[in-house]
Amino acid sequence: MNKVDYDNLIPNNVDLSSDRRLQKALEKWHPGYIDWWKQMGPDGFQDIDVYLRTAVSVDQEGWAKFGYVKMPEYRWGILLAPQEEGRKIGFGQHIGEPVWQEVPGEYRAMLRRLIVIQGDTEPASVEQQRYLGHTAPSLYDMRNVFQVNVEEGRHLWAMVYLLHKYFGRDGRDEAEDLLMRRSGDKDTPRILGAFNEETPDWLSFFMFTTFTDRDSKMQLEALANSGFDPLARTTRFMLTEEGHHMFVGRTGVERVIRRACELIKENGIHDPSDVGAIRGLGVVDLPTLQKKINFHYSVTLDLFGAEISTNASNAFNASLKGRFREFSIMDDHLLHDSTYPVLKNIDGKFVKVHEPAINAVNGRLCDDYIDDCEQVMTTWNRVIKEYGIDYKLSLPHRAFNRKLGEFSDTYATPSGEIISADEWQSCQGEWLPDNDDLHYLLSLMQQVIEPGKYANWISPPRTGINGQSGDFEYVRIAA
Repeated sequence: MNKVDYDNLIPNNVDLSSDRRLQKALEKWHPGYIDWWKQMGPDGFQDIDVYLRTAVSVDQEGWAKFGYVKMPEYRWGILLAPQEEGRKIGFGQHIGEPVWQEVPGEYRAMLRRLIVIQGDTEPASVEQQRYLGHTAPSLYDMRNVFQVNVEEGRHLWAMVYLLHKYFGRDGRDEAEDLLMRRSGDKDTPRILGAFNEETPDWLSFFMFTTFTDRDSKMQLEALANSGFDPLARTTRFMLTEEGHHMFVGRTGVERVIRRACELIKENGIHDPSDVGAIRGLGVVDLPTLQKKINFHYSVTLDLFGAEISTNASNAFNASLKGRFREFSIMDDHLLHDSTYPVLKNIDGKFVKVHEPAINAVNGRLCDDYIDDCEQVMTTWNRVIKEYGIDYKLSLPHRAFNRKLGEFSDTYATPSGEIISADEWQSCQGEWLPDNDDLHYLLSLMQQVIEPGKYANWISPPRTGINGQSGDFEYVRIAA
């Protein structure tokens, strides 16, 4: 069933009306979700018409329509990718068996935990971004953050559907808890650390959607291989929407870089590291961009957990969560006798150690993420090179600023030199944003709401959303 039923309170393509008990349970959850959205969604913009896309099917082409919507009236729904007839489990100890349409009893707790952790990230990012509309550098950017927000809300619905349908009372309780936790709250924080960080400015938002949403891509790709078919189908469609979130981040940072480079060249600044001179132009200097990359990238690496992980090993062996692009990997997909190289700090030196591959599933996923991020860096550096500026942005070493995993007790520079705790304390302000950097970024954050106009610190996009013109009114804000 590819088309989405929009005749009911909860849009869906899972024939929800045929399961009255489930439908009533989700309809009971719905008011709490709307209350959460109004309290924790975009602040001050609940009654504004926004040009948003809404999924109308799960086909590869023409799956969404665009139109003006007030965000509380957005038709969040339950959308699963089409079922593949005869699909078999492709990894783990159940390889070759038909995929499961119901939860295997022995994996119930493990599977529920995977769904809850993924589900918890979705409302968290909405909460982190709720005030950004007040400092949007354009209506185009304002519309983009709202699009990201409503789709994160829909991804919450995707996980809540699975909890309600397949996990009984436990699932219903978990679904309620997803609305009770709050990003950054000291008593009821979100589960994962990166989702309790503040997103106070637009550069932070662009970095978040570049790096942290890229982690989501990796995790969703791994879950899209799951032997539990409803989860695999759910995450496959979520990936369709997730692509726009990463696009917003990558092109957002690219536009920040482009504007800085434009003014550096126009004003004859020969040293791209001259922070004072560049900030005098009212743009984001390249050294601060590097610091923001260092922070957001390192915080996101912690989301992968320990490189050597029993939990990840168990999930793979149980055929619940695979690897990134599992079926393009040329091995037996069992990993009983395979090894995988994992970087470790041994006696003050970084050394690759071959570990049992089944234990290094997280380590491999992290490697794939790093490769993906390197491609983004190539794109950003191409912009700098285009302007003939001698400066190169880079990812910090994977041991830099880590709180979890192999390097949680290691102090390392961005270039990968192991240093003492005292050296770290005295030098970290050179590598991570300090108060002066953050205050400067906040000083740039001025709302621009005239159609076709952009704040000084960011360039216009090269194309509009859905082919719209440069002066299109993406958000209708009354004068």
